[in-house]
Amino acid sequence: MTDASLADASTPEPDAPETRERGWRAFWNRGGWWKALIVVVVYLAVYQLLPIVLLPLTRPVMDENLFATPGSVFAGLALPVILGSIVLLAFAWSLGWLPRPLFGRQPVRGRWWMWLAPVLVLIPIVLRLFGTDYASYSAGVIVMTFVAGLFIGLSEELVTRGLVVTLMRKAGHAEWAVAAVSALFFSLMHSVNALTGQGVEAVGFTLLYTFAFGILMYLTMRVTGSLVWAIVLHGLTDPTTFLATGGVDKTGGAAAESPLLALTAPATILLIIGGFLLLIFIRGRATPLAATVAGADTPARQG
Repeated sequence: MTDASLADASTPEPDAPETRERGWRAFWNRGGWWKALIVVVVYLAVYQLLPIVLLPLTRPVMDENLFATPGSVFAGLALPVILGSIVLLAFAWSLGWLPRPLFGRQPVRGRWWMWLAPVLVLIPIVLRLFGTDYASYSAGVIVMTFVAGLFIGLSEELVTRGLVVTLMRKAGHAEWAVAAVSALFFSLMHSVNALTGQGVEAVGFTLLYTFAFGILMYLTMRVTGSLVWAIVLHGLTDPTTFLATGGVDKTGGAAAESPLLALTAPATILLIIGGFLLLIFIRGRATPLAATVAGADTPARQG
């Protein structure tokens, strides 16, 4: 066979499906913070549009008080994040990032001091878990709220500590930048609360809280070695907050009637301070994931 024949035989057709697939994956496997921003913006747009698109189906079961019935919680809180999680998992699957690198072992080893992160997050969760007056809710509402919380944790952690972190690492950024950018994007996702009529002070506090919370979720992922534990902690944070305060994005509640809930305010301040302080100590750099086969585990550099 001639050299020309060998070249023709080994060259794939430009329109072959596998060529297009490699092109799609190659684009994302190069990583970059701006690609991470695209993912966050598109997800946020989808999440905001879903309730509008689904309104004809959800209106019959929606109640003015979101936590009045299990159906209202499912339609108003759980359904959008369940569908959002499916979209995110489908996107990750198209990139070949499931289960690794998204749910694989962390490529940079955690340090002992990083255990402070899950502890700081667990304190207010425990206070709300045991301080909430569950008698004001039906059993179905409580169960459905925790189901919704699990999918909130899955979707938001998959976007930020999953996709954003992976894209930043693929571009070769230092871990402090990976943590800061993922937390910043997580915080900016909650800036849309301003569109719901929240005051400037409430929105500003939310941005500070979510940035610090994002840092602690990153550290939780690092020290446990898996995104799963960040999803679990996040998935407990939101439903315990909803049930303790009686609503979504509320800061009030029954704190005056419960000594435990009264302690959540100082515990939250401690969480915020801890998140900002621990960011200073983050070191290390993962081997750029773009240099490896998509979906494979990567060597770790100490940090």
